[in-house]
Amino acid sequence: QVRVEESGGGLVQAGGALRLSCTASTPKTTCVAWFRQGPGKEREGLGCFWTHGGRPYYADSVKGRFTITRASANTTMYLQLNNLKPEDTAMYYCAAEFGGCWPDCHRSAHRFPYWGQGMQVTVSS
Repeated sequence: QVRVEESGGGLVQAGGALRLSCTASTPKTTCVAWFRQGPGKEREGLGCFWTHGGRPYYADSVKGRFTITRASANTTMYLQLNNLKPEDTAMYYCAAEFGGCWPDCHRSAHRFPYWGQGMQVTVSS
């Protein structure tokens, strides 16, 4: 069983930034994806990144504002949220699946069996 731990949510003013962290408790190569679900909205995929190489994939809706990076030890992934807007208010989730990522991995939430508990991000206007 893989445990996915997240941290970094909180309250921020519009235009501000937050960095979310995600660690999957496995030494195996892992595709880590980020999702969010706002109040009254469907779950939305944001992007994904393989722990051991490649490049991150992003949803078009967040390109240029959100950035996914990984720590040098490949154990922790980050989602940098910049220029936040009130409509970015949501529960943010990290999910993991063994193996590498694929170009539209952020559209395939059903393929990620391991999920974190979620973090609330609230952006005030």
